[in-house]
Amino acid sequence: MAKKLGSSYWRLWSATAISNLGDGISGVAYPWVASAVTRSPLLIAAAGFASRLPWLIFTLHAGVITDRFDRRKLIIAMDTIRGVLTLIVGAIVLLNKDSLPSLNDLSSITDLETNWPLYITLVITAFLFGLAEVLRDNSAQTLMPSVVESENLEKANGRMWSAESLTNSFIGPPLGSLLIGLAIYLPFFVDAGTFFVAVALIASISGSFKPVEEKPREKINFKSEIKEGFRWLWAHDLLRPMAIILGALNLVGTMVAATFILYTQEVLNTSVFVFAVLGTAGAVGGIAGGLLAPKISEKIGSGPSLWLSLAMGPIGAVIIGTTSAWQVVWVVLLFQSFFSILWNTITVSLRQRIIPSHLLGRVNSVYRFFGWGSIPIGMFLGGGLVTIAQNFVSREMALRTPYFAGAALGVLLFIFAAPRLTTKAIEHARAEAQG
Repeated sequence: MAKKLGSSYWRLWSATAISNLGDGISGVAYPWVASAVTRSPLLIAAAGFASRLPWLIFTLHAGVITDRFDRRKLIIAMDTIRGVLTLIVGAIVLLNKDSLPSLNDLSSITDLETNWPLYITLVITAFLFGLAEVLRDNSAQTLMPSVVESENLEKANGRMWSAESLTNSFIGPPLGSLLIGLAIYLPFFVDAGTFFVAVALIASISGSFKPVEEKPREKINFKSEIKEGFRWLWAHDLLRPMAIILGALNLVGTMVAATFILYTQEVLNTSVFVFAVLGTAGAVGGIAGGLLAPKISEKIGSGPSLWLSLAMGPIGAVIIGTTSAWQVVWVVLLFQSFFSILWNTITVSLRQRIIPSHLLGRVNSVYRFFGWGSIPIGMFLGGGLVTIAQNFVSREMALRTPYFAGAALGVLLFIFAAPRLTTKAIEHARAEAQG
């Protein structure tokens, strides 16, 4: 019989749920504020690029740090920094609120003089926030195996992602739309508060969570320790292609998401509230995925489960690219979220189980370097594609173009991935790790 998840897990779970509530609130606020500052697809994508660039330039170093220091203390420090940065953003928006256009008028505005001082400030804070997020996220994933028993990893991760989906995508967006309707700066102050509550919960987890190393290390040598993580992952027959595939998935996903706020405003003609409702699709799919993913994986096998996840990408992109109904987009986003959780439940639990504890931070960071480092590139490509396309086709068709490009790339990715991500290969990797 599997052991209970325990109080330490539930404190981590609560902290994650609360901070993700704040993320869901800001997930509505940030895009709408950005779209009120500029209507340029490239500049909007560039803001997203800045927030995701740390995943490309800092992930490897974050892995080394995670393998050297107490992972609980790292989470506390990074959430504190994120809370302070969010307070700063809220204060800046408050000071500039009178210079911004009405949010309800944005769907009819295609040309707006960019508020450069506010835009540059938002980009800088987004970049700094991203640096803290990289280290915090890597620390949290490497902390999980120390908090729960190995046999409970799938269940623990599944429940964690269900909570994240519930607060981030179901409760957070509608609450964010309500708050931004009251005052454009208010969501940021509430978001900051969630980070400080999360800090208090993580601080209440007792014990030391500094990695146990095979041999003592006297001095950090980033180059050699990163190289060690690279060698281990690149030599692994399953994690190597899995990291490359995840990178391609995220590149395609962010390419279509880079200008999503403009797509929803100008193609779907959504209000702030409807935009928030679209966000709830991720929650419904995420909760269902978190509850059902382990059962689906067990029923049909890990390989076919990953194939279904990969297939949903191009199918969903074609549907979104051809529709003008936000209700249809909501359904597609629900299914994409469901299969995204199915993918994560299998792949993250696999990594946590097969990577040695003393290498977990570094190998995870290398994996995410490949998997998440492509995100800023996808942001740039998406914004650039729309910017170029609108010189040849209508603005509406230009905003649809990333979805058609994403569908084509998704088909090619499925052809590459399917023979490499099989149940046999996954079971072999698990058995090999168990010795």
